[in-house]
Amino acid sequence: MLSEYLPLLLKGALLSLQVALLSLLLALLIGLANASMKLFGPPWLRLVSTTYTTVIRGIPELVLMLLLFFGGEWCFNQLLQSVGLPHVEFNKFLAGVLTIAFIYGAYYTETFRGAFMAVPKGQLEAGVAYGMGPWRVFRAILFPQMLRYALPGINNNWLALMKSAALVSLIGLEDMVWLAEQAGRATEKPFLFYFVICVIYLLITASSGGVVRWLARRASY
Repeated sequence: MLSEYLPLLLKGALLSLQVALLSLLLALLIGLANASMKLFGPPWLRLVSTTYTTVIRGIPELVLMLLLFFGGEWCFNQLLQSVGLPHVEFNKFLAGVLTIAFIYGAYYTETFRGAFMAVPKGQLEAGVAYGMGPWRVFRAILFPQMLRYALPGINNNWLALMKSAALVSLIGLEDMVWLAEQAGRATEKPFLFYFVICVIYLLITASSGGVVRWLARRASY
């Protein structure tokens, strides 16, 4: 029975991993940009950044997923309707990736902000005294040093993001959670299929931990 559904579950696992990795990439970019604004931007940008991180981190991911997908689609179509344009359905894959990235961008903002602040100011002052410009100080000193401090937080948020990626099943994306639910209903053996995806998630997170440890060793050189 399981052998019949295993290829389908593995296909769903690949889709889940694609959602998680693309969300991670976007969340890292959002977090890095937002942390930079929060630390080095003008007051109004700092206010926007602080509001974003406070609101997003204060609302459960499940609620945000449903609100941003269904609420966002409704608001967008109301806008289209007001100008006489036809109804549009959001792409579930793209919507899931953007929603998760938007949520975890707030968490990565705080990760990068703390890492930036952990870099000793003396090293930056030494770079300036050596004749480096602001961009070269950032690229050669601040950013590499920041990454060392950020790696543990990046890993912790990645593990949380990977698990939260399962929420895309709620918006109808056929990831491995959605497929396991359908297989469980068809065979009346839901425990078996949910146990299989638990094992798959454990394998992914264990592999991720090995990658992060390797990156940590490289960053310490």
